[in-house]
Amino acid sequence: MATWNLDKAHSEIEFKVRHMMISSVKGQFHDFDITVDSSTEDVMNAAIEVSIQTDSINTKNEQRDQHLKSADFFNVETFKTISFQSTDIKKVDDDEFNLTGNLTIRNVTKPVTFQVEFGGIAKDPWGNKKVGYTVTGKINREEFGLTWNAALETGGVMVSEDVKFQADVQFVLSEG
Repeated sequence: MATWNLDKAHSEIEFKVRHMMISSVKGQFHDFDITVDSSTEDVMNAAIEVSIQTDSINTKNEQRDQHLKSADFFNVETFKTISFQSTDIKKVDDDEFNLTGNLTIRNVTKPVTFQVEFGGIAKDPWGNKKVGYTVTGKINREEFGLTWNAALETGGVMVSEDVKFQADVQFVLSEG
């Protein structure tokens, strides 16, 4: 059994959403964990689980962060985590994969597919085997119960329904 443990010091999950139809607001989740279990070092047969603490959201604006933590959006008092469990990994080419699984936000679970780019494998100066990936995707936030919005005088809405994200993650191999 091979377990790839998340190297939190070298990993991040970022998102961006269109604001007022004219620009994007970016943010991060600072507290998350990802486990990758496999019978071998090959990611193709891995079971991947992600858990993100919703109250760790940070958009560099305290007022906006508090609104995102409220019942209008993540309702962090009731829904403490966002979770993902993989169901399938398909190889697109040598360095690209499609990762499919079940994403749960606010107790709403939907199947999603994300694009994964393999960054490579290397040994660090202490002899630890590490691997890196970039995961990208887009979800419709309204499908997960994040429906708050406001109409604009000029037409359109305050917050786009599409949320794009990118996770740059690094793991260290722990053989057991």
